[in-house]
Amino acid sequence: MARTVKKHEHAEKRNEILDTTQRLVYTKGYERMTIQDILADLQISSGAFYHYFDSKLAVLDALIERIKVETEKPLLPIVQDPHLSALEKLQGFFGTLDRLRIAHKAAVIKLGRVWYNDDNAIVRQKVDEAVLKQRAPLLTEIVRQGIQEGVFTTAYPDQAGEVILSLLHGMGNAHAKLLLTVEPAHDEQRRVEAIVATHAAYLDAIERVLGAPANALVRTDAEAVNAWMAAL
Repeated sequence: MARTVKKHEHAEKRNEILDTTQRLVYTKGYERMTIQDILADLQISSGAFYHYFDSKLAVLDALIERIKVETEKPLLPIVQDPHLSALEKLQGFFGTLDRLRIAHKAAVIKLGRVWYNDDNAIVRQKVDEAVLKQRAPLLTEIVRQGIQEGVFTTAYPDQAGEVILSLLHGMGNAHAKLLLTVEPAHDEQRRVEAIVATHAAYLDAIERVLGAPANALVRTDAEAVNAWMAAL
C-alpha cells in the first residue's frame, strides 16, 4: 500500500512541475523560462526538481510527451472503430480536432499569442515532430482502409499521413496569422473571407492528395470564424 501511495505522490508532484512549466512556456516563452522560475512558482528546492527531471530540456520533453498522449486519446477510438468507413474515420478525425480546439478556445487563443515568438521556437519544433510521429500512422491506417474500400486512390498510402499533416500544419499557421493580425474593424469581413477561403483551399488539397470525393471534408464558414474572432 505504501508503495502505491508513493507512486501516486511521485506522479502528482511530477505533473505539478509539468503544469507549471506549461504555463510558463505559454506566458514567458521557453527560452526565457528558467528552472528558477519553476522553483519559485512551486516553492520547491532545486533538489526536489532534479529528483524528477535532470534538465530544462528534460522537463520540456516530458511535457510534450504528456501533450502527445492526451491528444491521442480521443483519436484512437475513431481510427480503431471497426464499424466506421475510412471516410467516416477521416471526417471524425478532423472533427475531433476541431471540437478540441473549440472546447479549449480560450487556451488556444492565449497560446496563439505567444506560440510564434522566437522564445518558443524549440517548443514548436518539438511539438511538430511529436504530432507528426503520433498522428501520421493513424492517418496512414485510415488511408489504407480507404484504398481497400475504393474511396481513396492515392498511389502513396505510406506517405499520405505525413503529407496530410504537412498541409494541416500549413493551414494552422495561415489561420493563426490571419486571426492574430491586427486590422481596422472595417477590414474584418475581408479577413473572415480570407480564413474561410484558406480553409477550403487546404481541405481541397487534402482531398486531391487522397483522391477522395470533392467536399468530403467539412469546410468552415463565416459564422464559425466570427465566433473565433469574437473570442479574441
